[in-house]
Amino acid sequence: MSAHGKTEPPKAEFFDGKGTGPLVAGLGIAAVVGLGGALAGFFLKRDQFAFSWLYSFVYFFTICAGATFWVLLHHATDAGWSVVIRRQAENIAALFPVLALFFIPIVLVGKSHLFTWMNIDPHVDHLLHSKAGYLNEPFFWVRAGFYFLVFIWLTTGFKRLSTRQDQTGDVTLTLKMRGKSYRALPLFAVSMTFAAIDWLMGLDYLWYSTMWGVYIFAGAAGASMAVLILLFTALRKAGYLKEIITREHYHIMGKLLFAFTVFWAYIGFSQYMLIWYANIPEETTYFLRRNTESWNVLSILLVAGHFFLPFVFLIRRRIKQTSFTLCIGAVWILLMHWLDIYIIVMPMLHPAGFTPSILDLLPLVGIGSVLALVFLSGLGRHSLFPSRDPRLIESLHVTN
Repeated sequence: MSAHGKTEPPKAEFFDGKGTGPLVAGLGIAAVVGLGGALAGFFLKRDQFAFSWLYSFVYFFTICAGATFWVLLHHATDAGWSVVIRRQAENIAALFPVLALFFIPIVLVGKSHLFTWMNIDPHVDHLLHSKAGYLNEPFFWVRAGFYFLVFIWLTTGFKRLSTRQDQTGDVTLTLKMRGKSYRALPLFAVSMTFAAIDWLMGLDYLWYSTMWGVYIFAGAAGASMAVLILLFTALRKAGYLKEIITREHYHIMGKLLFAFTVFWAYIGFSQYMLIWYANIPEETTYFLRRNTESWNVLSILLVAGHFFLPFVFLIRRRIKQTSFTLCIGAVWILLMHWLDIYIIVMPMLHPAGFTPSILDLLPLVGIGSVLALVFLSGLGRHSLFPSRDPRLIESLHVTN
């Protein structure tokens, strides 16, 4: 599993797609069933469709945004260890153009079913009137377009430079990407924060939290690292990257997964504690809605499942160094991130309590399957790792 003996950079490794026929067929069927069922829900049960589609969309949006963060952080910190994992983070982040298409249903149902403040005259609601400079419909959709433009511009730009280096070996491209990352990180932070505010906090215009953007970011970073762990394990099982991704890389990815599990809990608790202590009605409504009726059971599960259980599990060094056990933790984190987004969105539709629906799953399956198909279709276009990055040998020899 180790590549410590290598002194020459390995040759580029390409995904040939052999043996993926059944997987592609299964994903195609899942995409048709998921999106077809969601389309039926659009006509038959539009309220449920609107909220189910929103939470499904946000779930995958956060994963792609988290992957973007890892790419930018890699360049900004001039990290050596992460060279071999960067390409797959770039591939995940490159899915934003597809996500932009999946935002269209939100445009169609946003005003009528999701964002109730769009239907209220700000002159008859003092609180809405005080926020009208930001909470107005034209500006809301303009901001959404801006977020997608930023993410698409960042992800395509960095991937283009990265893959160009595979062909030319130009060391200056590494310096160029590093310089760009310093300017890109603030753009990422602003876009990520305000997308979370608009699409999630905007469901209840009366409520606000100054820690909301960081809270969503923490979950996104952890979930995207979980996806990377699962992806590399699948590629290695298929015979790729055997001498590239080592036990040391798994250990570092596991430590980052653990770190953002703790960071998510820290931000979540800080947000709750400050709101509980201040006891301002505008702020407490969010937690009251999610800690009454049957929602409180899911909230307790989220606290235990997103922090206490993975904390105890991932704190062990051996767990993080072994791909099988680390994948168990990664799958669990993805499930808890799903639960987190679900609890954020769905109580606005069902304030009386948890009300499951088949439409909760159909958009999730449909969107996820399409994204997976697009990802697979582009996986073989470039080397599975940056084959001519000047820090590649350093990455292969990393120890921690």
